[in-house]
Amino acid sequence: MSNDRKEKEKAFFENGSMLLEKLIAFCYGKSIPIRSFSDEELKQATNNYDARLAIVQDELYWKWNKGSLNGLLVSIRKFEGSVHIIEGRGLSNYIINDLVISAKISAHNNVLKLIGCCLETRPPILVHEFAANGSLANRIQGTRGSQQHQSLTWISRLKIAREIAHAISYLHTAFSTPIIHRDIDMWNIFLDQHDVAKLSNFELSISVPKGETHVQVDILSWCVGFMSPEYFATGKVTEKVDVYSFGALLLELVTGQNLNDFTQLNNGERVDFSKPKKECVGLVVCMQNGAQGRCIVDPIILAGEGRASTIEQQLQAVVDLAFTCRKRESEIRPTMVDVTKELMRIERLVL
Repeated sequence: MSNDRKEKEKAFFENGSMLLEKLIAFCYGKSIPIRSFSDEELKQATNNYDARLAIVQDELYWKWNKGSLNGLLVSIRKFEGSVHIIEGRGLSNYIINDLVISAKISAHNNVLKLIGCCLETRPPILVHEFAANGSLANRIQGTRGSQQHQSLTWISRLKIAREIAHAISYLHTAFSTPIIHRDIDMWNIFLDQHDVAKLSNFELSISVPKGETHVQVDILSWCVGFMSPEYFATGKVTEKVDVYSFGALLLELVTGQNLNDFTQLNNGERVDFSKPKKECVGLVVCMQNGAQGRCIVDPIILAGEGRASTIEQQLQAVVDLAFTCRKRESEIRPTMVDVTKELMRIERLVL
């Protein structure tokens, strides 16, 4: 037997053992319909991971590729980093966690549906439904990734915000114990051919144990700007951690910029939509406060169709909601169910 074959069998055994353990613990023995693919099948599906078929590559060495399996277009997520990163962070364990939670919640229309996986590699490769229009980050910020798409209008951004809020509400309320995503940002949101938003990447997701109000963790999510103060300081995780991160997502949808591009501003100022982008100061994003500030609105929004007064009203309402989500005191933040309802109300402010 070749060394390559031995390595694949070893990886399959180790990954399969972890998967079975997680499935038993997390899904209470319920059957989850996912397919198992071989490494060779996925190589053929992607023309050996042809760079021309790349959908997007994220910040942590994951590459999403377009593939075709028996005529079905799929998104294939494969690790492209070095071995020491895998060993140092236990990525196989994270991916198994992603796999199990994705399988459990894939029925939701705003979750990127899991089709199957390959357990012959370290870490496993995941196969999802095809995300024809790539990641939300590429559509809004246009930074990394190989695909170019038409920019998103304000109406589309507002719809996407509501759809993702609904998906997070589902995580928090649809099961016997809440599931906390812990890594909500634009890179973990994909869009199908109709620009329907799909939440993905559940590597860091965790359930609050029965009878408990929170869970304590040692490993934090990757982006400091999206982490709530109590999570960053103590590792305490509740549903309000996701609410805080969602507030950051709303600010990025309004400005079209990465959270880390914002500059600090004195407290107490209102949002100003009238000034050109070059004259606006940055948006307040400090974890220490939830004050409102002047906002650099994405010029694409301002150039869009519709009555300016109504767009301004919606923008102001969304920014107000974002800062409410980013309150320092977690108990003051709304639930994601309430956030979803508020976004629906804002959408009804018809143009």
